[in-house]
Amino acid sequence: MKSSLKKALYVLLAAAVIGGGVYFWKRHSAVPAAQRFQLQTIERGGLSQSVSANGTLNPVTLVSVGTQVSGTVRKLHVDFNAKVEKGQILAELDDSLLQAQVQQSAANARNAQASLDLARANEARMQSLYKQEYVSRQDLDSAVQARKSAEAQLALYQAQMQRDRANLNYSVIRSPVAGVVVDRSVDVGQTVAASFQTPTLFKIAQDLSKMQIDSAFAEADIGNIRVGQPVKFTVDAFPDRNFRGVVKQIRLNPTTTQNVVTYDVVVSVDNPEQILLPGMTAYVNIVVAKREDALLVPNAALRYHPSEALLQQGGGAGQTANVAAGGKNGNGSGMAPGKRKKRDLYSGTVYVLRGDKLQPVSVKLGITDNRNTEVVGGALKEGDQVVVGENQAGDQSSSGVRMRMF
Repeated sequence: MKSSLKKALYVLLAAAVIGGGVYFWKRHSAVPAAQRFQLQTIERGGLSQSVSANGTLNPVTLVSVGTQVSGTVRKLHVDFNAKVEKGQILAELDDSLLQAQVQQSAANARNAQASLDLARANEARMQSLYKQEYVSRQDLDSAVQARKSAEAQLALYQAQMQRDRANLNYSVIRSPVAGVVVDRSVDVGQTVAASFQTPTLFKIAQDLSKMQIDSAFAEADIGNIRVGQPVKFTVDAFPDRNFRGVVKQIRLNPTTTQNVVTYDVVVSVDNPEQILLPGMTAYVNIVVAKREDALLVPNAALRYHPSEALLQQGGGAGQTANVAAGGKNGNGSGMAPGKRKKRDLYSGTVYVLRGDKLQPVSVKLGITDNRNTEVVGGALKEGDQVVVGENQAGDQSSSGVRMRMF
C-alpha cells in the first residue's frame, strides 16, 4: 500500500514538473515576430553605382634618353630630380676615338680634294689638246671620267666626315625635352654600348603637373565606362584625401591573366601641387550611374532567405509568424524548400513582415552601390519592413525546441 502511494506521488510530481516545463517553454518560445527577425524599413534616397580598380600614376610624357654612340661616361651634369631644359647637357662620353675618326675623315677629304684638283687640270689640258687634234677623243673621255671619279670620291669622304662629326656631337648627351629627371641609369666611368637596342641612360618626365593613371578594369565593368566620366581616387600617401580626374581613354588592347580579361583605362589627372609622384598606386572609383530619389532595398534583404526548418515550421516564431506562401511550398517558387533557382541579376525576392506574417515579395532591381539596390518594379513600397536576418536569441530558442522534441 505504501509502495503504491509513493509511486503515485512520484508520478504526480513528475507530471507537475513536465507541465511546468511545457508551460515555461511555450511562454519562452512564443517570441513576437518583430523580435524574431532583424528588420529594416524601406526608404527613398540617393544612390550611386560605381566601379573600382587599382592603377599606377605615371607622367603623361616620359622620355627615355639613350645614346647613339658607344663610349665611357666621362662626366655627369644632372642627377635624380634635377630640372632640365630642352637642349641642356646631361652627360658627356669619352670622345677620343670619335675625334680621331673626324680627323681621319678630314684628311681623306683633303686628299680627295687634291685628287680632284689634279683631275680637273688634266681635263682642261686634254680639252685644249683635243681642239688642236693632238690627242684622241678617247683620251679626252678618260680625263673627264677621272675628274668625275675624283668628285665622287671627295663627296664620299665629305659625307664620312659629316657622319663622324655627328657622332662626335652625340658624345655630348642633351635633353630632348624640358622636364624632371626621374631616373638615372649610368655613373661616371661606366661604358655604354650602342647596338641594335639603344641603352637608356636617363628618364625625363616632361611635366609632373599633368599626370595620368593607367588602371586595369575587368571586362564586366568596362561596358559602363565612357570617356569624359569623372573619377575619384586615393593614394596610400594621402589616405584622408580624395583626388579627382577624368577618363581620358579606354584602350582597346585587352590583357588576359589567368583567364581574367582586363582593359587599360587611362585617367587624366591634374597635379598642380606636384604631390602625386610617379609610380604611386591609385585606388580608382568611377561613378557610372546615379539616382536622386530611388526606392532603396538593403542588399542584405536580397540575400536573406528563410531556412528550410523555418519554412517547415511556418515562420518559426511560435504561433505568431507564418510564411505566406507565394508558391506551393511557401518559398515563392513552387520548388522544394532549399532548392531555389539562381536569381536573375535584375530581379530578386525579399521577405516583408506584414502584421505577424512573413511574406515574399518579388522585385525588379536597378543600380546598386553594394549596400543598397534600387527597386524599379514590384509590390514593395516605401515604409515596408523587410527582413535582413534573424536574431541570435530566436535561433537559440528554435534550436532548443528541436533538442527537446528529439
